[in-house]
Amino acid sequence: MIIGLGMLLIPTPGGLEPRAWHMLALFVATIVAIIAKVMPMGAVCLVALTISGLFGLTPVVPGKGDVGMLSGFANSTIWLIGIAMLLSRAVIKTGLGRRVALFFISVFGKKMIGVAYGFALADLVLGPGIPSASARGGGIMYPIMQSVATAYGSEPGPTARKAGSFLAIAISQIDTIVCAMFLTAMAGNPIMASMAGDLGVHMSWTSWFVGAIVPGLVALIALPYFLYKIYPPEIKDSPEIAAFARGELKDMGPMSRAEKVLTADFVLLLLLWIVGDMAFGINATVSAFIGLAILMVTSIMTWEDIIKEKAAWNTIFWFAVLVMMAGALNTYGVVGWIAKGIARGVGGIGWHMGLVVLILVFFYTRYFFASAVAHISAMYAAFLATALALGAPPMLAAMSLAYTALLSMGLTQYSGGPGPALFGSGYKLHRTLVGRQLPVLHPLAAHLVRGRRRMVQGDRLVVTGPR
Repeated sequence: MIIGLGMLLIPTPGGLEPRAWHMLALFVATIVAIIAKVMPMGAVCLVALTISGLFGLTPVVPGKGDVGMLSGFANSTIWLIGIAMLLSRAVIKTGLGRRVALFFISVFGKKMIGVAYGFALADLVLGPGIPSASARGGGIMYPIMQSVATAYGSEPGPTARKAGSFLAIAISQIDTIVCAMFLTAMAGNPIMASMAGDLGVHMSWTSWFVGAIVPGLVALIALPYFLYKIYPPEIKDSPEIAAFARGELKDMGPMSRAEKVLTADFVLLLLLWIVGDMAFGINATVSAFIGLAILMVTSIMTWEDIIKEKAAWNTIFWFAVLVMMAGALNTYGVVGWIAKGIARGVGGIGWHMGLVVLILVFFYTRYFFASAVAHISAMYAAFLATALALGAPPMLAAMSLAYTALLSMGLTQYSGGPGPALFGSGYKLHRTLVGRQLPVLHPLAAHLVRGRRRMVQGDRLVVTGPR
């Protein structure tokens, strides 16, 4: 509030209308509040939405040249990511996500580096349908990783280098790469697609995937090996892990009907997202609704499951508000005004070098944001508009900055996703991320830790006597 009011006291700069400056002040105050976590993100966005409507910055009934207060809720990309989050709940509910992860661990888990590659393949398979780095890395990969580390006596602290630190960093960086490979792999991606669309650059699910698939696969192949060389685990061989994963898969039995239906639904969704728009005229958002409808008709998901998925509805709300505000900044000329100012600073060096400078600045300013969404909302549109003003090819600029925004999440442990601090925070963060799923997702330590039996009571991990 102080920052927003302070900006309002400054005279409106030349080249901007008062409404545009007031909208920018509200937007900056909102982003700062999100970064500072003064309230939950949804609550911050609710306050911002109320102020924008109350003072006529975005009227409820928009006139010519206005942006509607509730226009964000009609944005198709918002519903694409919201429905994808609802679909991801089915992956966890049916156990398909855990089955996929255990399968790859059973194949590659005889060596510790193989465990890392197993996690990479599992994340790659699950990435298109789970639009949350925390849900994939924290809800599916981390519990198994924690069990592997615990089984070999690698706990946060002096023994972390045995296995836990290596695997935690590997999972974090892998998750970051996967986030950059699919439009539906992270909630911030559709925000960037929407912002790019406002600037005349259309990024579809297919164009995003085509641009990311080759560098993404190369990075997934190279990263575990590179990390293994510069930050190796003390334990290199892990034959028990592969054997355990095979045992767990055997205990799970054959795929259930729900898993088979979900797998078929998942394949159908991928096909529709890749070629649906071009071949059948089916929009990506409509495809997501089709996938969800199939799960409801087959009773894989119930309406109760859907209305209880708080994370999805929360995301839809704050997502809609931020997209509305970003659209207002563009419509009212703020984005163009900022872009011209930045372009003057890097002008005269050509679009090639200018784009490189913008990418580097965009990448390293991530250090100042503890939220990927805040970083994207605050900077992506302005940097893209600047690149376009310099003459950069629109699709190249939009894609380059989008991938940069996601890869920058791997810079620090607070940059987004599960983060490399997962292992250091131990079971407390584990319980926070997976909640009551802990008894289901944490069987490996109970099976492998010698001399101790780990039992779960409620959401507490209790260490008892000898086996």
